[in-house]
Amino acid sequence: MEFLNTTQTTKSKGDAAEEAALAYLQEHGLRLLQRNYRTPGRGGGEIDLIMQSPDGTVVFVEVRKRASRSFGGAAASVGAVKQRRIVFAARQYLMRWRRLPPARFDVVVVEAEGLQWLQAAFDGGGV
Repeated sequence: MEFLNTTQTTKSKGDAAEEAALAYLQEHGLRLLQRNYRTPGRGGGEIDLIMQSPDGTVVFVEVRKRASRSFGGAAASVGAVKQRRIVFAARQYLMRWRRLPPARFDVVVVEAEGLQWLQAAFDGGGV
C-alpha cells in the first residue's frame, strides 16, 4: 500500500492516510464537505475531514496513522484534549448552518494491518 512507504516524511504519510480514509468513506456513501478545517487563533481545533452521510448526519472525522499498535495504537492517541479541540472546531463549523444537523465524531485508524472506521468514536456533548 502506498501510504505505508517508510521513505515518506511524517507529513506525507499523514496526507496519504487522509487520502486513503477519504476514499474509503466515499466508497461507503459519505460526501466530503470540507477538508482540514481549522478554527482561527491559538488553541483552536482542526478537523481532518468533514463528511455528510446519506441520512444528512454531519460526520467529523479524525484520521490517525500509526506504524504499529504500540502504546495502544492510533485509536488510543485521540485523547480527551484532542477530542475537546475537535468538538470546539465542530461547534465553530456548525455555526454557519441555519438549522443544526445531526452530528457525530468518527475516527479512521490507518495502521500497518489496514484501515478501521470507528463510527461515533467519542461523544461531542450535544455539539
